[in-house]
Amino acid sequence: MLTPKDTPTRETRVLDGTWRFAVDWDNDLDPATLTSEGLPGGLEIAVPASVNDLFADEEVRNHVGYWWYQRRVRVPRGWGEDQVLVHFGSATHAATVWVDGHEAGSFKGGYMPFEFDITDHVTAGEEFLLTVRVDNRLDNTCIPPGTVTELPDGRRQQNYLHDFYNYTGLHRSVTLVARPQRHVCDVTVTTSYEGTTGTVNWEIEQAVDGDVKVHVVDKQTGKTVAEGEGATGSAEIADVTLWTPGVGGLYDLVIELVDGDEVVDSYAQHFGVRTVEVRDNEFLINGKPFYFTGFGMHEDHETLGKGHSNAHMIQDTELLSWIGANSLRTSHYPYAEEFMDFCDRHGIVVIDETPAVGLNWGMAGGILDSGGGETFEKGHVDDDTQAQHRLEIERLIARDKNRPSVVIWSIANEPDSSGRGAREYFEPLAQLARDCDPTRPVGFVNVTFATPDEDKITDLFDVIMINRYNGWYFQTGDLVSAEQTMSEELAGWEKYGKPIIYTEFGADTVAGLHSVYNQPFTEDFQVAYLEMCARVFDSSKWVVGEQMWNFADFQTKYGYARVDGNKKGAFTRDRRPKAAARYLRGRWTAKDEAAYGRRDWRIRERG
Repeated sequence: MLTPKDTPTRETRVLDGTWRFAVDWDNDLDPATLTSEGLPGGLEIAVPASVNDLFADEEVRNHVGYWWYQRRVRVPRGWGEDQVLVHFGSATHAATVWVDGHEAGSFKGGYMPFEFDITDHVTAGEEFLLTVRVDNRLDNTCIPPGTVTELPDGRRQQNYLHDFYNYTGLHRSVTLVARPQRHVCDVTVTTSYEGTTGTVNWEIEQAVDGDVKVHVVDKQTGKTVAEGEGATGSAEIADVTLWTPGVGGLYDLVIELVDGDEVVDSYAQHFGVRTVEVRDNEFLINGKPFYFTGFGMHEDHETLGKGHSNAHMIQDTELLSWIGANSLRTSHYPYAEEFMDFCDRHGIVVIDETPAVGLNWGMAGGILDSGGGETFEKGHVDDDTQAQHRLEIERLIARDKNRPSVVIWSIANEPDSSGRGAREYFEPLAQLARDCDPTRPVGFVNVTFATPDEDKITDLFDVIMINRYNGWYFQTGDLVSAEQTMSEELAGWEKYGKPIIYTEFGADTVAGLHSVYNQPFTEDFQVAYLEMCARVFDSSKWVVGEQMWNFADFQTKYGYARVDGNKKGAFTRDRRPKAAARYLRGRWTAKDEAAYGRRDWRIRERG
C-alpha cells in the first residue's frame, strides 16, 4: 500500500476536521439506520485525535466498545474516470467503514494504515455519507492483547497489560484518493554502494502489467541522476550522496507507467542509499560504528492523546536535536507516517516496533504480577494472538521497508521470553521478519525477569535490546547495589557475542522536586541514576546504544503505582526539561562530537 500523495496522475483530499460523533453505549446501534439516516445527537469530534480527553464526561472517556464517526464528503468533479479510495492512517483498534449505507470493509490493527476502494459507491461531483465505527476493545486476538470484564452492574472494563493509556479513535489523517485504473500498487527499494557509486534496485507491483520507466531524482537538487526501465530493475548513481545519521540525504524513485508516449500513472517513492550491518560487537551504518543515543517515545500529548499533530512532531524532534539524541524507538507501536517521513528527511535513526506489548502474564504494566496462569496458553497468548502478530509484522515491514531511517525491526516489547512456550511462539515470527526483509537486523526487547540464563529466544535475533530498572523497581534508591547488579548481568549478555542496546532505563521523577539526598522521585536522584547507568554502559565494548525511558512523561491507566501517568520523562508531558535533560544533553553532545567532530547532531544551514 502506497502513502497517499498528489502526483501528476493522482489527487488527494484530506478529510481532517470536525466530524459528527456518537457513543454506542450498549454496542447495539443499528448500522443500517445510522449509515443511511445519520448519527443521533449533536456531538462533534476532531479528526485526528483520541476520543478520551476531548469530552468533559467520564462515561465517554471510559466507554468500552463502539464509537461512531460520520461526515459528508464531496467527490471532486474531475474524478469521473479514476478509481476512488478512502484511506485511513489508523483506527485504534478496529474499524468498519460505510459509504452511503454500503459497507466498504473492515480492518483490525490499531496503528497501521488501511484503505477501501469505493469507486462503485460514489459519483464525481456529488456528495456521499462516510461513516466509521471504531471499536476500542482488546482481547487475546489483538496486538496488543487485553480482556474485557463485565461488572455486576453491567459496566464494562477494559483490562490490558501494557503501561500506557489505551487511547482510541481516528488518530491519523483520513484521505480521499483518486488514482488511475492502471496504477502502481507497491514498490520495494533496496540500495547498496561501492566507493562513490550507489546502486538502487526496485520491484514494482502494478494493477495491470505494462511498460514502466524509472527516474532517480536527487531531492536536494531536483536533478535526475539515473534512469531505468521495467517493473524489476536497477540503476547506478554516480557521486552518490549517502543517507547519513544526523544529516539525511534522500532520492526519489519516480515511477511512470506508460502506454506509448502517454504517462498513465506517476508515483515518487523516496529512499536513501545506506547500508546497515551487525559485525561482532559493532552496529554499522555505512560501514561506520554507530552508537544509539535517544529515547523510547510515545505518541502522547495533552488533549490530542495519540492523535498526530505536525506541530507537536516538530516540537518533539526539535527537542531531540537540542538534547543531542540521534535515534528513537517507536515504543510500542508504529508511529504515524508523517513522523517517519520526518525521520527520513532529517537523519533520525529509528528502531521500528510492532504493537506487540503486553505479551507477558507475569507482569502488568511492566511492574506488577498479573497472575492468572502462564503467558503462552489458550486464551492468553495463543495461536490466535500469533496470527495477528504475524499480520502486524508483515504490515509494519510492508509500510516502512523503503525507509532509510529504519535500521532495526523490533517485533515485541518485554514478552515473557523466559516462559514455557516462548521459543515455539517467537521462532517463526523472527523468521517471518527476516523473510519479509533480509536487509535489516531483527530484534525484540528483553524484560528484566528474562536474564541471560533464563531467556529462551535471544539467540534467534541479531541484536540484544534490554530494558533494565535496577535502582528503581529493584534495589530502589540503592545505586551502589544497582550498579553492581547491572554490571554482573551485562557480563552474561556479552557472552552472546552480539551488540547490546539498553532500550529502557529510568526513574519516575516529579518535576521541581529536589533534595540534598539522592531521594527517589527527585530530579537529583534521576540525574544520579542516569550517571550510574552511564558508568555501566561505558564499561563494555558490547554496548552500542542507550535510549532512556522516556522522552516525556505520558499518560497511563489509573492505579496506585501511577499518579497522573508515568513520570520517567526527561521532559514533562508539556515538554519542559527536567534536570536529567541537561545532563543527557551534555553526555550525548560530547559523544556526538567525539564520533563525528560536531556538537549538533543535525547539521543546520544558517544564513
